[in-house]
Amino acid sequence: MDRSGELVVRGMSPADWPAVEAVYAEGIAEGEATFEATTPTWEAFDEGRLDVGRLVAVDPVDDTVVGWVAGSRVSSRAAYAGVIEHSVYVSSRARGRGVGTLLLQAFLDASEAAGVWTVQSSVFPENRASVRLHESLGFRVIGRRERIARSVVGPRAGQWRDTLLVERRSDAVGRDDS
Repeated sequence: MDRSGELVVRGMSPADWPAVEAVYAEGIAEGEATFEATTPTWEAFDEGRLDVGRLVAVDPVDDTVVGWVAGSRVSSRAAYAGVIEHSVYVSSRARGRGVGTLLLQAFLDASEAAGVWTVQSSVFPENRASVRLHESLGFRVIGRRERIARSVVGPRAGQWRDTLLVERRSDAVGRDDS
């Protein structure tokens, strides 16, 4: 268990799902985090996410989950075994407290320990907090996908949206030093 300030970052368990789902639903409703319109069931979430780096941030004052991070494979092909996509969500009540940084750094540490060499995500360009978070941890914008899809919920529902593809390449894993 990693402690930093008040917050505790630990592995996500099935018992965390109601709180994780609530944070996820909040992000969906705000319309700046995802194209998803509803949260999945626990079973669908569990099946689609890797066990590695599936983490929650907990506020020990009231023992509530205030954020989560999880990754999924980008491809089933063996050549891409070390390339994953991630999502990170922070409750509005906990923003500005470093929750995203704690979660994403712990995720990166866990993914590198598991042999992952590239972590990527798609971020709405209007979500400046997410763009800054990723850049602060070594991600770079490698492209902009213009009008990739329409938002279904939130204040931009019905509008075509761009996404930024952000990527972080490990300095320790996947290097060819021979």
